Order: sequence, then structure tokens, then C-alpha cells
Amino acid sequence: MAIGQDISKAAAILRNGGLVAFPTETVYGLGARADSGEAVRRIFQVKGRPTTHPLIVHIEDRQELELWANSVSAEASALASAFWPGPLTLIFERRPEVLPEVTGGLDTVAVRVPNHPLALQLLREVGVGVAAPSANRFTRVSPTRSEHVENDLGDGVDYILEGGVSFVGIESTIVDVSGPTPFLLRPGGVSKEAIEATLGYEIVLLEKSETRAPGQHPLHYAPHAEVKLLDLANLRTEALRQVGLGRRVGVLARGFNAEELPAAVLVHAVAGGPDDLARELYTALRSLDASGVDVILASLPEPAGIGLAIADRLKKAAGPRS
Repeated sequence: MAIGQDISKAAAILRNGGLVAFPTETVYGLGARADSGEAVRRIFQVKGRPTTHPLIVHIEDRQELELWANSVSAEASALASAFWPGPLTLIFERRPEVLPEVTGGLDTVAVRVPNHPLALQLLREVGVGVAAPSANRFTRVSPTRSEHVENDLGDGVDYILEGGVSFVGIESTIVDVSGPTPFLLRPGGVSKEAIEATLGYEIVLLEKSETRAPGQHPLHYAPHAEVKLLDLANLRTEALRQVGLGRRVGVLARGFNAEELPAAVLVHAVAGGPDDLARELYTALRSLDASGVDVILASLPEPAGIGLAIADRLKKAAGPRS
């Protein structure tokens, strides 16, 4: 496994059936050519991901949709025009030739056009769609830097295309447009409000859906440390309680005053707004994990704009553990 910026090398590896981790505006993806069942199966093996979990097909241009989607509704076309390239994934009824390895055996396929110059150039040179989930172990914290991929997957990846830090920092929004009514399946880099403004009506966020999509596992985006969610006003009291139990404590929050807390509490206080928290979220979770904390205390942002997506990720990170 090597890390570099050689796009031609990365494209050649993909064309030959290898695995390449590549940057997008959301997180780093673990890619394989989407028309090779053997190559796609390697993704599941390297990630430890169940084969019933569908992948997202990354394409260079919306004109390639006809290769994957059986039909494109007026709503789907409007969303693609408004947000591609960008952090929006659309779920369509698939064409018959789309491989079941890509779709998790479903009759639908997830597609997006990423908004990252290296990703788009890579897709252009590969010449086929690239199936890619996030480049990390299944259920664990997503990678927003190349070193995150290296630490998680190591030699399981044939090449890591270095593209710096992901500038959105959380995964794409997923909208199901395979039926007569669009549904929001996962909040992400495109806000629910922006989707609704484009469609001209409110869209429902489905907590559970018959259409499986990435990120729906009850435990996801999770560090090794336990994650507990509290109101901002209660973080200090809970941190001191956890220290009293002999635990090393991490705190992740915006607008948190870390003064007069014991050294056993490690604080990652995010300055700025919700967009800054989204960019720092996964790096902060990884950093606190690496410091050896037993529990990470976090507060949920307001569920508006990208705050809805951040709240979704934190709730999944705090999900049930076996």
C-alpha cells in the first residue's frame, strides 16, 4: 500500500480490479470499479462490512446516470441539477445490468457525483463508475484524512490518493427517489431545508425504510470509547461524575468552557459554527479515542441545517454495542 497523488496510477489500479482510497468533499471513499463483482467483493472483505449493505456508485457527470438508473423522475432531475457535483446521494430503481454486489441485492442503486477535483479527475481517467463506501472499518469513525485510512485499513488498500482534509467532513445526504414520493434516508452535507427548497415541499426523514442505504446500522461512526450524549449544561457535571468513577473522560462540544476541570478530562472544544463542527467531528472522535479515554461526552447541535446530520452521526456513534 502506498500514499501519493498519482491519479494515473490510482486509475490504473482501479481499472485492473484493485482498491483505491480517494478523497471526496465528504470523507475518503474506498473505491472499486462498479462493473466488477470480484473487485467490489474486496471492499466488503477489507472493511468487514456485511454484503447486504449497499454501496454508493460515484460517477463523473450526471449524464452517466442512464447507465445506472432505470428512470429519472422530475424531482430527481431537479435535485441532481441543484446539488451535483456535491454531497447528495440519490437512490434510483436500478438498471438490470447493475451488479447485485453493488446494491446489496436490492432493486435500487445509490449514485452521486462528488465535488472534489481529484475524485472527478480519477473518475474521468477510470472511465467507469466507482463503487465506494467510506474507507474505514465497518461501524467505525469515518476518515477525513489519508492517515485515517492508513491507520484503519493498512495494506488492505492498494493505493491511497492523497487529497488533504475533506472540507465537508461528514457523509452525503441520501434521498430515495426510486418511488413516487422522495424520502430523506440520511441527513448529510446537503441540508434538509435545501432539499425542500428545491422540491418546493417538505420531505420526510425516515428513521426506518424498506430501502436500505449506507449509514442505517444502529451503531455507526463509532469510536472505541463509549459515547454519551447530554445537554451542554450537563457536560461538566457528568464529566466530574465519570472522573469520580475512575474513568478517563473526553468532551466534544461547541461553546464549552474547559476551565477548572481535572487533567483526566480531555476537551475538544470546537470554535465557530456547525460547519466547523462537521469538519472537525471525525478527527475529534479519533483524537479522543487515540488518547485512551473511556468515555466521550458530547452535546447535540440544533437539528437544523448541517446540525441535523451531526446529530444523526453522534446518535449513531452512541448506539447500542454488543
